[in-house]
Amino acid sequence: MEKFKVIAIDGPAGSGKSTTARLLAEKLHFTYLDTGAMYRCVTLVALDRKIDLQNVDEVGRLARTLEIDLIPDQELGNKVFANGQEVTTAIRTPLVDANVSLVSSYKEVREKMVALQRKFAEKGNVVAEGRDIATVVFPDADLKIYLIADIITRATRRCRQLEEMGLPCTIEEQMASLSSRDLLDSGRAISPLRKDPEAVEMDTSGLSIAEQIERVYQLAQKRLMLNNESII
Repeated sequence: MEKFKVIAIDGPAGSGKSTTARLLAEKLHFTYLDTGAMYRCVTLVALDRKIDLQNVDEVGRLARTLEIDLIPDQELGNKVFANGQEVTTAIRTPLVDANVSLVSSYKEVREKMVALQRKFAEKGNVVAEGRDIATVVFPDADLKIYLIADIITRATRRCRQLEEMGLPCTIEEQMASLSSRDLLDSGRAISPLRKDPEAVEMDTSGLSIAEQIERVYQLAQKRLMLNNESII
């Protein structure tokens, strides 16, 4: 079986992973894999069904049976579907934000999502982003990148996303929310957020989107060309 290229981008919420991965994939003609969307799907459906999110068994059963599809989309990167219903926008609300770290901390949920993510990567070259992509999902990735940014920058970015969706937001609220998510993501027992030793760390705090993408693109080009292999 042909081994496709994998670029793994990790980092805390709001560090620019999704935008970077989506635009990098477009520039390289790779497929974008938004792994966080998968955990958000489980969280959204659990909330909609009024499942007790503290009930590990119930949430685990949901994850096992939930059908999640990521359909490549030129504008969005991925259109996201849960049991055949598009939830691309619905999974980005503050309520899902506030609960996704808990849901994604459960072993059974992560096992199911990781299996889906690896299966996705069997279809072609991918740029995948998340919080354990380089450390757990694709430990043999061809390039590992760890994005960071200061808390004010991250909160500002998250507010901008919410405002574009027509949702109210304050920087202070987002700083508190992100700090809480950082604690949960870094402290969970299963696949905690951490930098892989092989990952290249990049601080995006003072960078524009264009600058951010260009730096990552140059890094990807250099790293993959070092192996005498084409990135296209």
